[in-house]
Amino acid sequence: MSGLRTVEEHLSDVLAAADPLETERVPLAAADGRTLREPVRATIDIPVFDNSAMDGFAVRFAEVRDTAAAPVTLRVVADLPAGTDADPPLGPGEAARIMTGSPVPADADAIVPFEDTVGGLADSLGEVTVVRGPRSPGVHIRRAGEDARVGDEVLPAGIRLGPLQVAAAAAAGVAEVAVSRRPRVAVISTGSELVEPGSPLRRGQIPESNSFLLAALAAEAGAEVVRRASVPDEGGGLEAVLGEVTGSRADVVIFSGGVSAGAYEVVKTTLGERMAFSKVAMQPGKPQGFGRLDSGTLLFGLPGNPVSAAVSFEVFVRPALLRLQGRTGLGRPVIRLRAATGWRTPPARRQYLPVRIDRSHPEAWRAVPATTGGSHLAGGLGRAEAYAIVPAETEAVAAGDHVDVMLIS
Repeated sequence: MSGLRTVEEHLSDVLAAADPLETERVPLAAADGRTLREPVRATIDIPVFDNSAMDGFAVRFAEVRDTAAAPVTLRVVADLPAGTDADPPLGPGEAARIMTGSPVPADADAIVPFEDTVGGLADSLGEVTVVRGPRSPGVHIRRAGEDARVGDEVLPAGIRLGPLQVAAAAAAGVAEVAVSRRPRVAVISTGSELVEPGSPLRRGQIPESNSFLLAALAAEAGAEVVRRASVPDEGGGLEAVLGEVTGSRADVVIFSGGVSAGAYEVVKTTLGERMAFSKVAMQPGKPQGFGRLDSGTLLFGLPGNPVSAAVSFEVFVRPALLRLQGRTGLGRPVIRLRAATGWRTPPARRQYLPVRIDRSHPEAWRAVPATTGGSHLAGGLGRAEAYAIVPAETEAVAAGDHVDVMLIS
């Protein structure tokens, strides 16, 4: 379609302007959700020492290997709870009671669980009778360094630190990590028809929802939202708020509304010399604005319809926020599912349709449209778990067709 840019062309311009932010060091307790900028390397072995994987007895394998012929009775000479630093010697015919996580005595080379003895825990001091010996030496022993050795890379740079990654860093003996500074983001909705949710509505007014949508999406992408505002189409409200947020050193300003071809497009008329406004071959989200101030602040102009704003954020703003943080992966996970029903597609434009996922058949998930397709349907957007991405050359989607599905929750 003449005059329309591809999604890839617009995204390329956006990412080229998104220079990674500076790095800072934070304690692990503050690292959840941050982007790692330097690899985490183990400062200790994981595990630190040979330790028991079971509650039971530390034994010499050779002494209990033939229990199939007859049980073996051993004298219990030590009791080793987790946290002990004891390393008791084990002579012939001797064993040590040991708990999970406790260091294995140097003289032992296998662990017999309580379940493989006559008395179990209830009769575990004095003597123990082993009725099932371990299969081989080393059974139920976690060897020092089998997970990682000192200096090994535990976590690569460029990933998001979640609970599992923070725990891995802690297990590696690391107390603080190098992460990207959170991008400071301001969200400004435009439109004289917008009022705060819950306010009385006169004819022509609607609740303002885009700033809540975009602020939450930005925070979910790792940003610090420094301002959320709504301004009318008339007057100097937009310039005033923009001056405030750039004065507070916002890294990104996201506008919704005011970027189309109407008579009251306040973003386009106010920022026409600082932003480029394009038509992108996608539905929803065809009108897009993007620019960069001399200070480096990125300016995004998104359409005002809620579904258009949400899709535009996913396709253009979220990748930019992740690039600012030094993230290596910029895209959401994409899977292929069958369409539960058919739907229409726009000619010569890539479609992003909000869908929910029917999981009633675990081996045959299906994509179900969450809305009827209108870009203004904010209520239906709340049911969406993903976006079905339909290529521009596809004329229609039929029930049973495979479609790419970008997961957003």
